[in-house]
Amino acid sequence: MSRPSHIEDYLVTIRTGAWFGWTDSKNKIYSNLKMLKGDTPPTEKECTDGLKSLQDKWDENNKSYKKNREKEYPKVSEQLDKLYHDMTAGKLDATGEWHKAIKAIKDKYPKE
Repeated sequence: MSRPSHIEDYLVTIRTGAWFGWTDSKNKIYSNLKMLKGDTPPTEKECTDGLKSLQDKWDENNKSYKKNREKEYPKVSEQLDKLYHDMTAGKLDATGEWHKAIKAIKDKYPKE
C-alpha cells in the first residue's frame, strides 16, 4: 500500500459501503464531497486530521531502518532456539548468542 495522499484515503476508513461521492470526480476536494445516503459529512478538519494521522502511521511503519531490520531478523523459531541454548548456558545477558545476533542487526541499521 502506498502512502495515503488524499482525504479520500481517510474517508474510506471511517464508514463501509458507498456512502460518499464527488460532485466533480476530476477535482476531488472537500467542497466537492457529497453524501450519498443523507449522512452528515465529516468536517474538513476531521478529514485533514484523519489523513495526517494515516500518513504519520504509514511513515512510522515504513521507516527504512525498520524494514531493513525486519528482512534480516532470524525466524522466530531460530530466535527461540538461540534463547533456549542461551538459557541452558546461563547466558541471558549481552554475552548470549541471541543478544549478539539481534544487536548486530540493530547496529547495522540504527534508528534514523
